[in-house]
Amino acid sequence: MNTNNFSEFENRIGHKFNEIFYLERALTHSSYNKEKNTKHQDNERLEFLGDAFLDAIISAEIFTKMKGVTEGKLTKTRALIVCESSLVRVANKYDLGNYMYMGHGEESTGGRHKDSILADAMEAIIGALYLDAGYEVTKNFVVNSFKDIIREAVDGKLFSDYKSEVQEVLQKKAKNISITYETEREEGPAHDKTFFVNLRCNGKVMGSGIGKSKKEAEQKAAKATLEKL
Repeated sequence: MNTNNFSEFENRIGHKFNEIFYLERALTHSSYNKEKNTKHQDNERLEFLGDAFLDAIISAEIFTKMKGVTEGKLTKTRALIVCESSLVRVANKYDLGNYMYMGHGEESTGGRHKDSILADAMEAIIGALYLDAGYEVTKNFVVNSFKDIIREAVDGKLFSDYKSEVQEVLQKKAKNISITYETEREEGPAHDKTFFVNLRCNGKVMGSGIGKSKKEAEQKAAKATLEKL
């Protein structure tokens, strides 16, 4: 349920907006304007701005933390952090989808849980913070919000594709292995399903994952398996 409670969201992210329309715009998905025919500006332009600042802030942060590594390594590490899955992870921490203005059609098809919408909105929030309060506030928000992801990436514990990584790890342990992903069950209505997936190696369950898509659940099952290994 969309509450549009700006004060509550501001408390979550730790910033009181001087100009609330920046936040309103950041939380407005294009489907809202198309369906409601309102004068709200959607978050696409803010997304563009936020993407640029996120890239710059993360670049500076890992440049400082990863002394002596090559440009190529820095680029790969940044790509692991500045990606859709990381943005969604942060968006979910703030329950961002619950606060968005969204058209009924988009919402009825699970829009509040769609990775692409959440990632774009998270970038828009970063853009809105910059316009409202400047670079230092934006930098502090990004570094604090992404600190766990940054640490994992710098320590070599973050992978863009857990399924590929777990396959590589398991194949090193034994040559003849069979890795399968089994959908244990599905819950919820057709437009808002939750998938429960197990990773099996030679028939044995190694890890389990839950997601709003089979792909997401499989990646989480692979991640759980890696953590166990």
